[in-house]
Amino acid sequence: MRIAVFGANGPTGRHLTGQALAAGHEVVAVTRRPGSLPARAGLTVAVADATDPVAVDAAIGGTDAVLSALGARFSKKPVTTYSASATAITGAMARHGIKRLLTVSSSIADPNWRPTGAHFFNHVLDPLVNRRLGRTLHEDMRRMETVIRRTDLDWTLVRPSGLFEHSAITDYLTAETSADGVFTARVDLAASMLRELEEERYSRTAMGVITTAVKPNIARLIWHEGVKKR
Repeated sequence: MRIAVFGANGPTGRHLTGQALAAGHEVVAVTRRPGSLPARAGLTVAVADATDPVAVDAAIGGTDAVLSALGARFSKKPVTTYSASATAITGAMARHGIKRLLTVSSSIADPNWRPTGAHFFNHVLDPLVNRRLGRTLHEDMRRMETVIRRTDLDWTLVRPSGLFEHSAITDYLTAETSADGVFTARVDLAASMLRELEEERYSRTAMGVITTAVKPNIARLIWHEGVKKR
């Protein structure tokens, strides 16, 4: 399968691109920084701003599916990356007749998501980090989900919990709407997207993804994901 990967040079996109190539897919890596992606067999690099409809249209031509791992930093200012890119990508897909779309969102987009037994996360970290520092970012994720839900594409909204780095794929868990857990390894997030691309268990709905076999250092996670990236 020939797939377009948006955010291919980001922390999740790199896992996604590498795993897709290893599985035998052809990958069109869509990025604004082509020099950050080393040449590999099966990899084509397309230079495009994901919010530019004309550039996106040119980038995805000839692909069978689109996977988006685009991300943005926490900001006090309004964030539009997610909704603007969703508008550009879904419009281009409709014009090219490409139906399958998987887009990374977040468990936070589910208003009822509260991990079982995670008292410190639910009452301290979530209100402080997600609902306050990440408020504008998550508001735009919800706008992105609305844009995608209004299309007639075969979409899946992929909702990880707190993202962290891990060296190998684990026995991750998926569930409809959101999954009951606090953390998701990026390597598992990528693997779940490629599996869903093949199996289509969550077409036109949201898929929660969590990692349970390993857990990150919480202080380090907050620093890297919530502070250092700002």
